[in-house]
Amino acid sequence: MKNVLGLRCIECNKEFPAAAGMYTCPSCGSKGGIMDVEYDYQEINRMTSREQLTQSKDFSIFRYLPFLPIHPESPRPHLRVGWSPLYKPPGLAKSLGMSNLYVKDDGQNPTASLKDRASIIAVVKAVEEKAPTVACSSTGNAASSLAGSAAAMGLKSVIFVPSRAPQGKIAQLLIFGATVISVQGSYEDAFRLSAEAIERWGWYNRNAAINPYLVEGKKTVALEIAEQLNWEVPDWVALSVGDGCTIAGVWKGFKDLYLAGWIDRLPKVLGVQSTGCSPLVDAFLEDRPWRPAEENTLADSIAVGVPRNPDKALRAVRESNGLMVAVPDEAILEAMRQLGRTSGIFGEPAGVTGMAGLKLMVEKGLIGADEKVVAIVTGNGLKDVKNAITAAGEPIKVAPSLEELIRCANFDA
Repeated sequence: MKNVLGLRCIECNKEFPAAAGMYTCPSCGSKGGIMDVEYDYQEINRMTSREQLTQSKDFSIFRYLPFLPIHPESPRPHLRVGWSPLYKPPGLAKSLGMSNLYVKDDGQNPTASLKDRASIIAVVKAVEEKAPTVACSSTGNAASSLAGSAAAMGLKSVIFVPSRAPQGKIAQLLIFGATVISVQGSYEDAFRLSAEAIERWGWYNRNAAINPYLVEGKKTVALEIAEQLNWEVPDWVALSVGDGCTIAGVWKGFKDLYLAGWIDRLPKVLGVQSTGCSPLVDAFLEDRPWRPAEENTLADSIAVGVPRNPDKALRAVRESNGLMVAVPDEAILEAMRQLGRTSGIFGEPAGVTGMAGLKLMVEKGLIGADEKVVAIVTGNGLKDVKNAITAAGEPIKVAPSLEELIRCANFDA
């Protein structure tokens, strides 16, 4: 990988080669020492350019191969991950009082979430390291995305989920042939058990807060946003936050483009959590180290009381001069309704939490109505139909009679 210089610890700043099995900083030991992939931007520009990229027929994340930490000749799954649509829905913008709003619908990835971007990198790296089995813990989306990518790559997968994981996501896991371990406890319990099992059996570790390569897959959503906007960077990017890996990836994607000279400025980042589980928002607003929080939100994909990538997440918001905010579950359900009814986009609760936060920030005047904003919908609503029904309400039930329909539906009003 001529484009990759190595790995750098975000804690102690030491650099290491990008060697197989190297995840966290060995110098920082038990403290964590999460790493970043460092690139040779001159080499990237020798390999490709913005002009060459526009001619690419590869409408997946691999159109950005020079920005990714994989060998060009490595086998890849056949699944089309990435190049999700970027919409400019006028009805939604009008309902929010905005004039320049875009929505990136990442629920259109193969397993219906942004997490596919990380998982497809995981299985490619697993094959590079000759690992026959991949594993992770997840509240649901990372799990189903890994299971799907592993199935496409011919690998086995072992997935640890907390007991509250929605049935739609469990169904995906089982259909994809994963060995599913339902941990009767919290996400933290599932993470801890997965870490112990991965060490015991030597599986490839897909946990994004441990494996530095997975953020590189997530960052491709930022590369796509920049290209789809003809390299005119938005003023803001809004998205939900759980473990912190996705917001870290979005920020790294824009920074890589900036350091390579492909864009001339950076956006601000808005990170949003639920008030029922907001350890990173609380830390940001109170300017203090984060503390564990209860996992009391219907937005299961971001119900992470002990975030595993807090430093990168907080760094992304602070470096971008961005904001963080927490919104109640009622506002998240309202965002599901508003997004669906004004744009035809179906997002799961965690997928639309960024939109709920954006609405609040516009109402407070902290984000201007005329600023260019991209809101990322990170997961499809079919992932969690129970809460979709809670948000939208039940259907009208009638007997098979026109008279009954007239009486119950009130279409003449």
